[in-house]
Amino acid sequence: MNQTTHPRRDDMRSEARLVRGALHRLRQDLIVDAFAFRPMLPLDGARMSAAVPQRLRRYVRWAPHLALGGIAAFVFLVIVAQTAGGGPIASFIAVAYCFLTAAPIALTLFRPVGAFWISVGALLFAMLAGALAGAGHGWFEISLVAHLAVMALVVLRTRPRLALEMWLLTMAGAGVLTLLMPRAVSTIAPFAVVSVFALVPAAAIRAWREERQNVVETRTATAEERSRRTLLEERALIARELHDVVAHHMSVIAIQAEAAPYRVKDTPPELATSFSTIRENAVAALTELRRILGVVRSEDPDAFADADPEAPQPTLASLDALLESVRSAGLVVEAVITGSARPLPQGVELSAYRIVQEALSNTLRHAPGAEARVEISYVLGGLGLRIVNGVPSRLAKPSPGAGHGVLGMRERVQMLGGEITADHTEDGGFEVAAFIPVPVTPGAKGETAG
Repeated sequence: MNQTTHPRRDDMRSEARLVRGALHRLRQDLIVDAFAFRPMLPLDGARMSAAVPQRLRRYVRWAPHLALGGIAAFVFLVIVAQTAGGGPIASFIAVAYCFLTAAPIALTLFRPVGAFWISVGALLFAMLAGALAGAGHGWFEISLVAHLAVMALVVLRTRPRLALEMWLLTMAGAGVLTLLMPRAVSTIAPFAVVSVFALVPAAAIRAWREERQNVVETRTATAEERSRRTLLEERALIARELHDVVAHHMSVIAIQAEAAPYRVKDTPPELATSFSTIRENAVAALTELRRILGVVRSEDPDAFADADPEAPQPTLASLDALLESVRSAGLVVEAVITGSARPLPQGVELSAYRIVQEALSNTLRHAPGAEARVEISYVLGGLGLRIVNGVPSRLAKPSPGAGHGVLGMRERVQMLGGEITADHTEDGGFEVAAFIPVPVTPGAKGETAG
């Protein structure tokens, strides 16, 4: 038996799904946790205009809360003044009506959806009061105006689609009211039109604010991701550079351990076994080091394709060549070395050289025309670095770099257990100051003391 499709039936099912989805969203927005506590946060003092004095910002942050609270109190007093008079029962009904009408305006600060339902209750209360013998004259019109204000505030506090949902519910209730009270059409029809012109701008403002917030969050996430990626790249670069330092020492250990038994006559078997074990461990460490380096290089296999793998890593002994290079680029730089220069661990020498190199490169890029000064201090506990430049004499051109040179310098110093500061100077220049600790050997201490 051939099966035939029924486009009309499929269309009806699609429409039914749309209706169910709309009703589900309506239930989630206006019914589920309608009176949940959703306080409006104070304004961000950091984003306030500079025209607002600093001492007043902590008060200005609460300006929207004070404004809505004042409006609610004003509406309450005005309505009380207009509805005053009559016996005790009439006065009680009037005060209850005033509270139901004004309270939702202030309640939008804490429970916006609940404020909408209380405002709907105020409309029903006004309608019932108007149905009594002459009571509540004009109350329904006042409640409609207050209800419109509440709906606009709820939209500004929650999400744009609530404007349509609240408007449809209000109009549905108004339609039922016109069946019971046909004369209410003259009031509800203008309200339906005016409410559209009030809720549409409110929804547009809320949508614009959400979009702007999403853009800010996206930019923040992008900046954090860029910073994290730059940090990983800098760590990979440091790992590549320190590989040669560690590999050199491990190779020396392996060679010496292999040659040691042949330098001693009648080497005891236990000693030969120990040297063999040392060599095996050194070779295993080199193998593991090369494997880890291969993982690091796999992220960017061509990063150092043009570099000479046999070239030695730079040290502070190459500082003169670096200074001549930046001087040829137009930078006026002075180098001052204090203390007794001495050989340092290769990792310290390499990191110190790279910090000076990066600081001078930043000066060339961001402070054209400024003079620079490099200070290297050999002290008992380590090595001190200070690179400072003056105020640029002309505007800097846009740089294509990642803008995270300071991040790389900080990573190098922290890896060696040191400290670094990088900030603007009082005269408008920039200063990088670092201290890299170096363990003092007994021989070095004796030489310094002598």
